[in-house]
Amino acid sequence: MKNTIRLCIIAGLIISCYQVKSQDIHFSQIFETPLLRNPALAGLFQGDVRIQSVYRTQWNSVTVPYRTGSLDGEAKLPIGKANDYLTLGAQFLYDKAGTVALTATHILPTINYHKSLSDEKNSYLSLGFIGGWVQRSIDRSKMTTNSQFDGVNYNENLSNGEYFTSGSYSYFDAGVGMSYNTQLGENPDNNIYIGVAYHHFNKPKKLSFYTDNSVEGTPKIVGSAGIRMNMTDKAYFTIQADYSKQGPYTETVAGALYTWKFGEGDNPPFAFHTGAYLRWKDALIPVAKLQAKSIAIALSYDANISPLRIASTGRGGFEISLTYQKFFDRYNSTKEAIRCPRF
Repeated sequence: MKNTIRLCIIAGLIISCYQVKSQDIHFSQIFETPLLRNPALAGLFQGDVRIQSVYRTQWNSVTVPYRTGSLDGEAKLPIGKANDYLTLGAQFLYDKAGTVALTATHILPTINYHKSLSDEKNSYLSLGFIGGWVQRSIDRSKMTTNSQFDGVNYNENLSNGEYFTSGSYSYFDAGVGMSYNTQLGENPDNNIYIGVAYHHFNKPKKLSFYTDNSVEGTPKIVGSAGIRMNMTDKAYFTIQADYSKQGPYTETVAGALYTWKFGEGDNPPFAFHTGAYLRWKDALIPVAKLQAKSIAIALSYDANISPLRIASTGRGGFEISLTYQKFFDRYNSTKEAIRCPRF
């Protein structure tokens, strides 16, 4: 019994440290959460509209599962008679963690302007902004502290000793980013992008359930890159990577997917993507994705390789995502555009 208690305490401490290290909400399927990475990545897809959702559950084998959900949408619109574009979108996030149900809700509109740099090929410099409302809350009824220990047993009738006035607080958050997206060679399907984002640049204040006005958000820098190259007419590979730094903490995620297209016609309606990502010193993440016309579903699993693997027995987080992506049936659709930001 003592060994079990000791293991639970150690695991709890490690998880707490991990959550402090990660700081912000994150997903392993970085290819399905572009707005969370960098608002200047909005609109870098083949189509006029894209809607993506991701659900993640983590630490089921160690503690109360952490559950995170993301929903984002983008619509790409031509601007004027030039080859410039505007992408409008929004990012919605929901996260619930731990015994006291620490919950975060984010509603973040996004705008991204794509400036064409070439009349010869797809080459765009993009500037994007994201910002909106964030609320955090906890369930105070689920809190237990050592103040409720009466010397012999836990006594729920005793005060927990925490005297903050509200179980929730909210604030405004904002981020900005730039990206460069260009065609490689003569094939418009071969593309590369690089980008950098600066999240929480407004350093939101009063991030505390207590009356402590000195607690403020820590800005985060995210560098992103990706390349897509055709291998044959019906196969290509994609490599993407993120490097994040928030205060003294860093995170690196990188990986590759290989894609086979199948079905009739020159542009087959079906595709299967498979590969793996790595979160450095934390998890190995195999990925499988099936695409059928405008709909795609992807599954991934974090195989834990961090020090927590002893308590978690190697089990980490499961993710499932659903994507809807298509061209509009209208006169100013990007489907027939000669120049258009894409990846």
